This record gives sequence, C-alpha cells and structure tokens, in this order.
Amino acid sequence: MQGLLDVVEPSGVTVVGNVGDDLEVAGLHVSPDLDTLLYTLGGVGDEERGWGRAGETWNARDVAAELGAETWFQLGDRDLGLHLARAEALQRGEPLSAVIARFADALGIAAGILPATDDRLRTWVETADGELPFQEWFVRLRHEPDVLGVRFEGAETALPAPGVLEALTEAELIVIAPSNPFVSIGPVLAVREIRDAITNRRVPSVAISPLIGGKAVKGPADRMLSRLKGGTGPFQVTQCYLDLIDALVYDEADGEVELDVRPIVTRTLMTDAASRRRLAEAALEAAAVPR
Repeated sequence: MQGLLDVVEPSGVTVVGNVGDDLEVAGLHVSPDLDTLLYTLGGVGDEERGWGRAGETWNARDVAAELGAETWFQLGDRDLGLHLARAEALQRGEPLSAVIARFADALGIAAGILPATDDRLRTWVETADGELPFQEWFVRLRHEPDVLGVRFEGAETALPAPGVLEALTEAELIVIAPSNPFVSIGPVLAVREIRDAITNRRVPSVAISPLIGGKAVKGPADRMLSRLKGGTGPFQVTQCYLDLIDALVYDEADGEVELDVRPIVTRTLMTDAASRRRLAEAALEAAAVPR
C-alpha cells in the first residue's frame, strides 16, 4: 500500500479493509487490520514489529496481567487510546466506517480507508482441534493447528460499508494486496455485493501473490494454500480469485508458470521504499493504467 501511494495520488486511492479479524478485548472493539492501515499510512506504525504503534509502552497490559486478566492479545498503551476512542464512538451509535474515516483524518491520511462492512462479520477457522475464532488461532495458538476450512460468520447478511461499492465502480484499477487469500482477503470477498462488483468489473483487476518461492514471508499463507488448494505456486493463488482478476503479479523465484490470467513476473519482496515502489509499478503496468 505504501508503495502504491508513492506512485499515484493518495487522495485517489481507497483501501477496503478486512474486518473478519475484529474482536472484543476487555470490552473494547479492536480492528487489527484497519488499525494497522491507520498506523502505517499515518506514519506512526512500528515497522520492526509489523503491527501496533511505534514508541509503544505496556503499562496497562502489565497491570492487567498482575490482576489476573488474559493478555495473550496484547494492547499497548498508545494503541489502547485508539480503542477507547473507538469504543466510545461505537457506543454513541457511529458506524465503524465513520469512526475509521475520522481517525484517518486525525492522522493526516489522504487515502480513503473503508471497512468492507459496518455489520458484524467474523472469521472462524476449522482445525483438527475444532473450530476457533480467528484471533485465538492466529495469536493465542500462533496459527499452529493446520486449517481445514474457513467460515465467515455474518457474511450472509453483511452489506458493504458506505462508499465501498462506489469506490469499486469508479476505480480505474482494482489491486488485491499480497495478503493471505483465505483470512485477510477472504473476509472482504465474503461480502456478496463486493464480490459481485469485482466479478462484474469494467476495469482491470490485479492480484499480487503473497508467496515468494512457494513460501510466505510471514504467516501461514503457504500452509493454507498447500492444504486448501493443493500447492503453493502462482496457479494456486489464482484459484483463490477465480473470475476476480485479470493478472497476477508474482515473484521471479516462482519461475515461469502457465496461468489462466496474465502473469507478471518481478521481484516482490518489499524491504524498503524502492522495492515497495517497484512492486506497485508492476501492478500498475500490468493493468496498463496511466499515471
């Protein structure tokens, strides 16, 4: 996302974020994916950890632990401030999309950030140990049990948040980020009207593979693809996005592969601003979108 904002006007970019990871911690609504977008694009994220805020302290967590509270999902002091502000707004009846837009303005973010839906939608994973809420599997169990299936509670009735369908229909290009297709992108596509809008698109749609040489840079995407799609190559990534993409950007370490969509082979590992920009330009060039 940062690379894309380096090569196009940020005010012309809208990010539709996953809410399937959302959970309640100590009575507070936490939106990990949306919060990561806010912190990253607002320039206050912790780049070393890859999540949370920079300069974080952990006093509230430590006191809670001393008093017997569960702290496997860690909330830092600065992070806690955002959750308190969101909880107050949600209790007043503000929809999540309005709260996130207000936070983005406060952080000086020019790009639009929208939750896929304002309705309750939660990811559950099926494992040999039973069905688990996403965060319990991902954080508490460190995504150790292999995933046998994924379910999105609430998807049947979830409606797109205000502005999402407009962003898709007015876009010049749709880019699916190099995130886990099942648990990061999947919850967004589980909202039927969003999937339908992408399926019926009139503009190019490009996905970026989250794997390099068949391996995830971090997280369990490779294990999930292997079990749920039968492999960890670019072809298996495209099978997650049938009818939704026209091209796939994937790493040169995965070699030449015959696909049903246009293959764009480049270096996809993002280690600095130059590599992020290179990947964004590959996605734009794949769709032949003028900048």
